Amino acid sequence: MTTDARYRSLDVLRGIAILGTLGTNVWIFTSGSGLVGYLDTLGTAQGGWGTAERVLQQLAQGKFLGLLTIMFGVGLAIQQRSALRNNLRWPGRYPLRAGLLFVDGLLHFALFTEFDVLMGYAITGLVVAYVLATSERAQRRWMISASVVHVLLMTAVAAAMPTPAPGTSGASLSPNLYADGSFWELMVFRLDNALAFRAETILILPMSIALFLLGAKLFRAGVLGEEGADLRRRLVLVGLVAVPADFVVGMFGSSAGIIVSRYLLAPLVSLGILALVAQHYIGRSRVSVMTGRLSEIGRMALSCYVLQNVVASILCYGWGFGLAIRLDTGPLRVLGTISVYIVTVGCVSAFAHVWLRRYQRGPIEWLWNYSFERIPLRTS
Repeated sequence: MTTDARYRSLDVLRGIAILGTLGTNVWIFTSGSGLVGYLDTLGTAQGGWGTAERVLQQLAQGKFLGLLTIMFGVGLAIQQRSALRNNLRWPGRYPLRAGLLFVDGLLHFALFTEFDVLMGYAITGLVVAYVLATSERAQRRWMISASVVHVLLMTAVAAAMPTPAPGTSGASLSPNLYADGSFWELMVFRLDNALAFRAETILILPMSIALFLLGAKLFRAGVLGEEGADLRRRLVLVGLVAVPADFVVGMFGSSAGIIVSRYLLAPLVSLGILALVAQHYIGRSRVSVMTGRLSEIGRMALSCYVLQNVVASILCYGWGFGLAIRLDTGPLRVLGTISVYIVTVGCVSAFAHVWLRRYQRGPIEWLWNYSFERIPLRTS
């Protein structure tokens, strides 16, 4: 497999992960009460359109969060390999990169999305960067330990989940700042409730550490290269076994089932997606339109992740077009959410395509790199 093909599959995987996370998050944006209302009604929609909503949510639930987390681990392994090839110490200045990512995530959280993942990835990356400097055996112990802690924690959370009544209407916010608040008021609301909104980030830290380490391990094992054919077959098998279990548990397991699906089974499906996409690009030199667009989104993944949340916020929240409060029932909820998704993806794809015709990096990637290079080296 050539270097270009290897990194094309990497960029496509990142692009799929970015747009896939929107497949989950778009339902939060189109909830009339934002994240609060979304969580309160998750898995309770009834009737034909309600079933369609639940199926669409379940198709994306957790799979692309898992894939994105794994791809961050792959990226960390690539940075480590590059540093070692250039005779640089590892993790070296990586903590500065993690710090900049945390600042990006903090701004993204405060300004646009209470479900930002960047802050958590910054903390996870900082931990894993040092773990990657240890032996393979130590890394395996870390990965297994983090996985065990995660499974135990999610099992406890699932067991403690109440069973919502079918057709629950959801939390009623008064005032409902998602529908009626200004940009500033919604930002203050996020900061006032930062601990509650950051609870998921804290709870899934063990999972993130395990998946970062797994991503790094898979990359070193050649999952993106010709030499990884056997590995990819095993990962596809894992994914195929997990898919029906994930769907059944997520659709019919009430709130506890959604927890098990999103945080325990979906990451296994993510491995199958990773392997299938990587296999598809082995030996391929032709670049289709879809491959090109996904690669562009993947090349500027950080910018596109932020942009899609900005666009969806403008479309859905009261300080923008305020569509969410109008998409409150059955067909409007489903068809409107699909429309918001399509429009958002179109905006992100068009922006990435136009931007990369002139520049090598996305705008946030450029700012991130510029800031990193301007931080002086410490001298002893």
